[in-house]
Amino acid sequence: MRKAIIMVFGLALLAGCQPEKAADQKPPAQVNAVKVEFTDYSQSVSVTGEIRAKIDSNLSFRVSGKVTERLVDVGDHVAAGDVLARIDPTQQKADLDASEAAVRSAEAQVRQTTSAFDRQKALLAQGFTTRSAYDSAEEAQRTAQGSLDAAKAQLDTSRETLSYTELKTDASGVVTARNIEVGQVTQIASTAFTVAVDGPRDAIFNVYEGLVTRNIGNHQIQITLLDDPTITATGTIREVSPTVDDASGTVRVKVAVQNPRPEMALGSVVIGTVKLAAVKAAVLPSSVMTSDNGKPAVWVIDPQTKAVSLRSVTVTAYESLNVAIGGGLQAGDQVVTSGGTRLRPTEIVAVKNGDPS
Repeated sequence: MRKAIIMVFGLALLAGCQPEKAADQKPPAQVNAVKVEFTDYSQSVSVTGEIRAKIDSNLSFRVSGKVTERLVDVGDHVAAGDVLARIDPTQQKADLDASEAAVRSAEAQVRQTTSAFDRQKALLAQGFTTRSAYDSAEEAQRTAQGSLDAAKAQLDTSRETLSYTELKTDASGVVTARNIEVGQVTQIASTAFTVAVDGPRDAIFNVYEGLVTRNIGNHQIQITLLDDPTITATGTIREVSPTVDDASGTVRVKVAVQNPRPEMALGSVVIGTVKLAAVKAAVLPSSVMTSDNGKPAVWVIDPQTKAVSLRSVTVTAYESLNVAIGGGLQAGDQVVTSGGTRLRPTEIVAVKNGDPS
């Protein structure tokens, strides 16, 4: 009996020393996948902008003074030659009076010196005066005439300066900005009004720098009124800013609108759409995208081993639900569309949606 107990105890010890059964292998990760196919991909880019006048005229007084009258406000339509505002003309009128008095004085001096010269001329012909006296009379007459000419020029300048106390438009248009008020003292060349000149219209867009570098200059731009998509027009790019705005990181693009509809008034919000040239790209669900050291990448499934690997790709365009990949993949590659958030390189996967091929 004792031997039997010892034998049972020994068998138990031997059993405890046996290696544990190998753990079950981890099951393959369940993923969805899609097969890569390249097609001609034509991207349409749309941005919002604003209708502006091709020419904005900044108007300012050419003399300083206190504003005494303002005749227009923002939104008013003005014609060429209309008076927009006036400043106190007291000083300019005083200068004009002084110039007129100087002309009258110069005219009297000319009459006096001319009479003296005529007498010297007659006396010289009769031999009753000297050549020196004659020359002096002639010089005085010429000097007086020169003074008169200078006084008349100053008079013209004074009259013109007086006219500067009225600010007039040089072209018809709509007042879009006002920077003065009655009682304000305005300075020379300080913008008082901005007038959007009647005529050609531009659509102004602020676009990201990458779009500008994609050779869009020769493309037709479709312009659609945001409030009424049935109101459309076409345009061509006429100016691209050479600098990038520091605050927004965008570039200003001016599009010349061809035959704008009346509904596209100044300040109207519009959508500009340009269709870029077609390129070869694979259009895949956005869920395929992941990151490899901060660069765009996708999980690619090996068709033989079903192991996954990260592959860097070049993105042609991002859409709301899809992404267009232009480089890094081959036609027929199988990429993970969902279930890849916890994958590791060389991990074996099982495709839930079947073999896309």
